[in-house]
Amino acid sequence: MLKILIAAVFLAMLTSLLMGAGYLIRDDSQSKRLLTSLKIRVSLAAVLIALLLYGFYVGDLGSA
Repeated sequence: MLKILIAAVFLAMLTSLLMGAGYLIRDDSQSKRLLTSLKIRVSLAAVLIALLLYGFYVGDLGSA
């Protein structure tokens, strides 16, 4: 279950990255969508790091 959650957060980060790239190409300089995309991506990265640390702490992600 934890590995699926980690994969989902990673895919959400990739989606946010692609959306940010699209906003960078299409939007004008006054648009806030690129900044919002960056905030979401940073938040997802923090969640991903927390999930990885939790997984290693409880032993779900350790080498077997």
